[in-house]
Amino acid sequence: MGRSKPEPKNDFRLSQSLAHVAFIMDGNGRWAKKHLLPRHLGHKEGCLRISEIAQACEELGIKAMTLYAFSTENWKRPKDEIDHLFQYLDDFFEREIDHMMRDGVRVMISGDVSRLPAKSQKTISKAIDLTHNNEKFVFNICLNYGGRAELLRATKAFSLDVLEGRKKIDDLDEKTFTTYLYTASLPEVDLLIRTSGEQRTSNFLPWQLAYSEFIFTPTYWPDFTKAEFIKCLIEFESRSRRFGGIKNE
Repeated sequence: MGRSKPEPKNDFRLSQSLAHVAFIMDGNGRWAKKHLLPRHLGHKEGCLRISEIAQACEELGIKAMTLYAFSTENWKRPKDEIDHLFQYLDDFFEREIDHMMRDGVRVMISGDVSRLPAKSQKTISKAIDLTHNNEKFVFNICLNYGGRAELLRATKAFSLDVLEGRKKIDDLDEKTFTTYLYTASLPEVDLLIRTSGEQRTSNFLPWQLAYSEFIFTPTYWPDFTKAEFIKCLIEFESRSRRFGGIKNE
């Protein structure tokens, strides 16, 4: 994917398995306020960071990234800010789609996009259709997404399959339930990074984050460069992931 600024030179390589990283891209509005700018320009700058971090993930061999771009609760924000945000979303895909095709990036969307502006729905649908055969990297963006809503959606879908005879109640286990989630085709989330200093998950991927490592950085998302990302990855590398077991001495 395209980059907004040159990458810092470094020779960092992951030594621990990291297939899927998720981001809560927080702090755009506070970044704008700090720079005496309208809030929506914080979102615009944040879109530039997406390109840079996605490129870094690809280069490091990470297979998928998931971004919390717009939650079910974000509709409470001022309409002007929401309108700008979706305009920047459209601009992002129009700007990046050629890079995505060149780099083998597959676009996924998690969330109910039916409430999004018609233009954004069309832009998203085009990106998904164009990239659906790409296999090198998965770019999953959560739009009108809520974790609890996703779990309810999955539960209803399984229940309907039971009612219509496609499934039996005894078929339900963790593996089966996972197939009803938006992220069914993705590997487990290894690492969640939330920017801006807030330390909560805010209804983001409650099922998928069960065994993820969490890193909360005070850096606002528009300032979250590749160098900042690598700092988080170095911290991740220092973690001992036991998944409920005992560390081998």
